[in-house]
Amino acid sequence: MVVLATKVTVHGSSREQALDGLSSLVENSIGELDVTYDIGVRHDDFPTVSVEGEDAVVARNALRAEWGEITDEFTEGESYVGTLNSWDDDGFVLDAGREIRIPTTELGLGQGRPAQLVERFGLVQHLPMTFVYGSGDGKPSRLADEERDRLYEWSRGAGRVNVNNATRGEVRATVNRAGHAEDIITVERLGLLEQSVICNEETDPPGLLAAIGPHLTSELRCVIPS
Repeated sequence: MVVLATKVTVHGSSREQALDGLSSLVENSIGELDVTYDIGVRHDDFPTVSVEGEDAVVARNALRAEWGEITDEFTEGESYVGTLNSWDDDGFVLDAGREIRIPTTELGLGQGRPAQLVERFGLVQHLPMTFVYGSGDGKPSRLADEERDRLYEWSRGAGRVNVNNATRGEVRATVNRAGHAEDIITVERLGLLEQSVICNEETDPPGLLAAIGPHLTSELRCVIPS
């Protein structure tokens, strides 16, 4: 079984829709392999994929590569994926099946308090983020270099509006209904329910957020190129 490093944080019909979407994504990844699979959700909202069949090892590795994996075992210096749970003046807290604290000094995202960095880089709750595990004995966990590079690339590229608690299809449909289909390049999937609307160069991210925000029960944050 693979526990995917993304969360299913919605309920009711929205949860059913999210799991239907996840099923389609899993089918796209491993559907051509000689496997059968079953999708569930753990008590902590992480989805699970139980895989059996001749190609089970290949399928599990493909899922790990695409989504990251929540594991019970951590090795110091190795990279893992957790979801952004909270932040305070002391740093970020990720959920990787256990609480992983990233001290402010180990974020590597420039000057500012964690709350300011959240706003600057458009971070939304439950965003999957890659970190390097530390022992905690003078060797704290830190954001991985590839994670830092990704966030800095966001700040240098086209403007973005990041969204949580919505599928990619829901966000696309909302942008279309708001009459802004021509103002974006694409909707990038960051997690199952975390998306990034990539704006055209002429599009003002705060204006796009104001247009689509009332139609989504989501946390939305802008990334404004520096």
